[in-house]
Order: sequence, then C-alpha cells, then structure tokens
Amino acid sequence: MNKWIGFTLLRLFGWKLEGEYPGPFHKNLIFIVMPHTSNWDFPLGISTKWCLPMQINWLGKHTLFKWPWGWIFRALGGVPVIRTANQNYVESIAATFKREDKMHLVIAPEGTRRKVDKLKSGFYHIARLANVPLAFIKINFKKRILYFSDVYHLTGNMESDMAYIKDYFKDGYGKRPELGYLWDEKLHGD
Repeated sequence: MNKWIGFTLLRLFGWKLEGEYPGPFHKNLIFIVMPHTSNWDFPLGISTKWCLPMQINWLGKHTLFKWPWGWIFRALGGVPVIRTANQNYVESIAATFKREDKMHLVIAPEGTRRKVDKLKSGFYHIARLANVPLAFIKINFKKRILYFSDVYHLTGNMESDMAYIKDYFKDGYGKRPELGYLWDEKLHGD
C-alpha cells in the first residue's frame, strides 16, 4: 500500500526516480541526500522511501520527536539526534549498524536547511566505524528528478572521499537553490 502511495505522490507532483536503488544488494547502507534546502524535502523523501523495497530510517533533530508529533516521525522511520551536546551519536549509530541484520539510513550532511560553509562529517565517521558503504541521492527540484548513485566504498582518505562526494552533488538543485551547500550561480546559470 505504501509503495502505491509513494509512487502516486511522486507522479502527482511530477517527480521521477533515476538510477537503480542499490538497497537489495547491500544489507547496510548510508544514503547521503543533498541539497537539503527546504521543508519540502521531507514529504519528497517520505514519498520516495515508500517507493523502495526496504525499511529506510533517517536522522532528524531530537526536537521533531517531542509530543504531540513525535510518534508520527518515529513511525515514518525517524531516529532522533541530540545535536546540543556531545552524545557520541556517531559511535552509537555505528554500533547499531553492527547489531542490526539490515539497516539503511538516510543522512543530510548539510545538517540544516540554511546555507552552510561545510558539511557535517558524522556520516563519514559512521560509515568508517561501521564499515558501511555510501550511496547518494541527488535532488534536482528544477527537473523534478531524484538521482540514485551506485554504491561508494570509502577509500580511507577523508579528503579524497569528500572531494568525490562534493563532485557528485555539484549539480544538485534544491527547492531554494541558493541555500544549497554547493550552490554556484555560474554552474547553475541562475
């Protein structure tokens, strides 16, 4: 039922999925999604999640999970993250990957819908500690396409890995493109 709802919502709003979802071939994956510039990313993400053949979780700030709406976000696969103090969430999530039989997790490394100068690196450290590959989901609001990448295995060289990730997402286009981490007016022609 959710699959039908997800595809119907995407079609209704003119969205397409491109690329192949690598999930069935990997028991553990971290999906990096960018650019994250608007609250509209959430219903787009949930609709996409429902189209896919596996349970997918996502990280969100802990304040989303308070009463009265917290139960809805948990039911939609949300995992609360406390960002106000050192909570060792990187180690905690890495340990969860090792404990779970199958787990796919979506992370927006911009960490906010506001313009940022650098990506949060938590996703990288989680993947490294848990020995979990990455896959990328690039948003393009202009074309209304979500692009799924092939799986990427970290090399162990963080600088090189981050350069690869930035290169993959450089032509992403958020709902509010000027807020995207990699927004470049010359590249996008706006």
